[in-house]
Amino acid sequence: MTSESNLHEQFFGQEHLTVIEPYKGLFDLKLRELWAYRDLILLFVRRDFVAQYKQTVLGPAWHIIQPLLTTVIFTIVFGRIAQISTDGAPPFLFYMAGTVIWGYFAGVLQDTSGTFIRNAHIFGKVYFPRLAVPVATLMSKFIGFAIQFVFFIGFLLFFMASGANVAPNGALLLLPILLVMMAAFGLGLGVIVSAATTRYRDLAVVVSFGVQLYMYLSPVVYPMSSLSEHYRTLMAFNPVAPILETFRYATLGIGGASVAELTIAAGVIFVVLAIGVTLFNRVERTFMDTV
Repeated sequence: MTSESNLHEQFFGQEHLTVIEPYKGLFDLKLRELWAYRDLILLFVRRDFVAQYKQTVLGPAWHIIQPLLTTVIFTIVFGRIAQISTDGAPPFLFYMAGTVIWGYFAGVLQDTSGTFIRNAHIFGKVYFPRLAVPVATLMSKFIGFAIQFVFFIGFLLFFMASGANVAPNGALLLLPILLVMMAAFGLGLGVIVSAATTRYRDLAVVVSFGVQLYMYLSPVVYPMSSLSEHYRTLMAFNPVAPILETFRYATLGIGGASVAELTIAAGVIFVVLAIGVTLFNRVERTFMDTV
């Protein structure tokens, strides 16, 4: 028996044993197991990124065309017609900056909100860490953001060469932190909605409308400087607001959020993410009975 075991190891290598255990607690993320499935996560990333514009004429070019068209419409409607202040920055750059980083948050939120519903056919057949799907969404949406950000930097350099009143600064070093905060907030809200849609399917329809409404409650098309002190204080509890303001300050040199506002935003994001992970772990155990 021993010789057979040695022979097996000689030709096939050491045996690998995988033990599937239930979650030990609501905050048990099984990060080590998630890392072990990193190849699967990359396959999900490829699936999400390629499938988004599959069988379209322009394909991945929509990653550039979509924010460009949105920026042009915002510039005409809010810049020219409504004449909303942009704190002295060129309206085109002001709206593009808001559109690019908002698009990352909205994409993460909308896609993760359908995690259980869209992947029920996979979840019911094979085991893997369910959190792999929303993590893959974060990564695939980041690729789209990276493309749009490079496009935005190109316009920024063009306006700077034309003498526009913009001043990128060292706050650009905060960009990774801002992206992590935006991703965590989108993930937290998304998995909360995803957990709820296993019982209430109509929430999936509300998400699209809710994201559009939330955009106007955030300083995407207007600066926080246009708000009164009272509303600016309330806006600090909207995590998207100080992130947007800091992003614009870093790239355009206008506006900006205080350390206190960013700290409050980080606290709100942590709470939302904790609630989201808790609900995700709880629903994961029984969602096949309700989906």
